Amino acid sequence: MRQEFVTVNNYRVRLLEDGISNSKHIMLLHGIGAAAERWAKVIPLLAKGYHVVAPDIIGFGYSDKPDVNYTMRFFTSFVRDLALALGIKRFSLVGSSLGGQIATEFAIAHSNDMLNSLVLVTPSGMSIEPTQAFTQYVMAALYPNIETARKAFTLMHCGKPIDEVYLRDFVNRMMLPNAKYAFISTLMGMRQAAVDLKERLHNINVPTLIIWSEKDLLIPVEHAYEYQRRIRNSRLIIMDGCGHTPFYEQPERFVSLVSEFIESVLASYSYP
Repeated sequence: MRQEFVTVNNYRVRLLEDGISNSKHIMLLHGIGAAAERWAKVIPLLAKGYHVVAPDIIGFGYSDKPDVNYTMRFFTSFVRDLALALGIKRFSLVGSSLGGQIATEFAIAHSNDMLNSLVLVTPSGMSIEPTQAFTQYVMAALYPNIETARKAFTLMHCGKPIDEVYLRDFVNRMMLPNAKYAFISTLMGMRQAAVDLKERLHNINVPTLIIWSEKDLLIPVEHAYEYQRRIRNSRLIIMDGCGHTPFYEQPERFVSLVSEFIESVLASYSYP
């Protein structure tokens, strides 16, 4: 993987990149409070057949954290402008949690002109009331230390061992200037956009794969069926034995599912 910094609308954005730049493109969007490293286990696997770009979403990781309102419109504009800055005209978009909500909103706005396919991984946006696990994660972000982070990630991973290096990096990132402001502003933007999301999902007209974890304690699996029901041309896969981040917990299986879906879409349609 290569680490790069690019300028998007005068903001400095960090990203991880791998694969051949002129091949089929995939963009990966992480969750709230996370960074591109959340995808570290799947990027090399996907890079065998795709050009993979995983940014630190604006406001998170080691990208700039400007004093702006972190609305869904702000995030979807960021995704569009990042793709244009990288010279990517069409791509498959994969989003997890917050990244899944951003990907959903992006597909509603830009399905026809930029997306080949859409993969939503336990996306936020459907549930208004936070779960206990999500509340614990918010507390870890706002009061970052190793112990609060360990409690939150243990719930996310259903009690499985946690990478201590990632825990320390999470704590360090949440202590960066403006990190907490960006986190809180994003929470407000997520909640605001969730109010009428159900009524807008039918506007997604790109082939969509929905992946949910059977034991997700942050965003319960029952929301998966609402996404599938409301998004036309969508397919739902429930992954057993993992929590909120199936791509981190079962990377090989995740990559197999995503690659098979993307290839089936590309085989069925002719894109410029």
